[in-house]
Amino acid sequence: MSSGRWTKEQLKLAFHLYCQIPFGKLHYRTPEIAQLAELIERTPSAVAMKLVNFASLDPAITGSGRKGLGNASSADREVWDEFHADWEGLALECSRLREAIRPGQGTVSVSADSDIASGGMADFTGETRQVMTERRIKQDFFRRAVLSSYRGRCCMSNLSEPRLLVASHIVPWSKDRANRLNPSNGLCLSAIHDKAFDLGLLTLSDDLRIMVSDELKRRDEAFLNQVIIPLDGRLIEMPERFTPDLTFVRRHRSDVFVDSQRR
Repeated sequence: MSSGRWTKEQLKLAFHLYCQIPFGKLHYRTPEIAQLAELIERTPSAVAMKLVNFASLDPAITGSGRKGLGNASSADREVWDEFHADWEGLALECSRLREAIRPGQGTVSVSADSDIASGGMADFTGETRQVMTERRIKQDFFRRAVLSSYRGRCCMSNLSEPRLLVASHIVPWSKDRANRLNPSNGLCLSAIHDKAFDLGLLTLSDDLRIMVSDELKRRDEAFLNQVIIPLDGRLIEMPERFTPDLTFVRRHRSDVFVDSQRR
């Protein structure tokens, strides 16, 4: 195992992993940490320590009273800044780095019933196949980063069934290319809350309280009265990392929320 200075590539892979596992699992016994340690020829303890160094740079961690090790290097800060400036590019780069170190580690499996494989994948050109695979790599990174930040629970309903959870964009994917993969542009929502949020039937206030549209309040349906309407004014369950950026929250409220559209 290497004990020398961390390379830039190793730091990128470490931060990539930091984004995707819960804060409470930043220890050497976590399987993903052991797997990365083997890949980059470091000890699991060294990788875990590096992830905790990254935590010391995370405002969502330090702002809650938790602390990392507090001795992050200038190289750690550089990687932190690079990711925040280009989430999409670096997610792809880390996939390629893993693939270069060990073929098969950076690829995304495509099952017969996946959304990549559907629609006659065999007829797609190689270029289209690459585009679709890169899209899945990006989507997988965003989903893992958002769900791990919210401890695998819907921030509105507390639902924890992973098959019913969505990494929902605050500012839609199509409206802000630079922040498509920014975890601070994400919320962990159940499928139904995601749909309501996407349609502008729900939004958030600046203090991250849920706002239910007047349109839903007027419906007087049992399900809405039991499940959705009581959410109005309730604070979302806050993430461990990547607190929703208020710039994105305000854009959703002004551009997507249906009550705003009527004013």
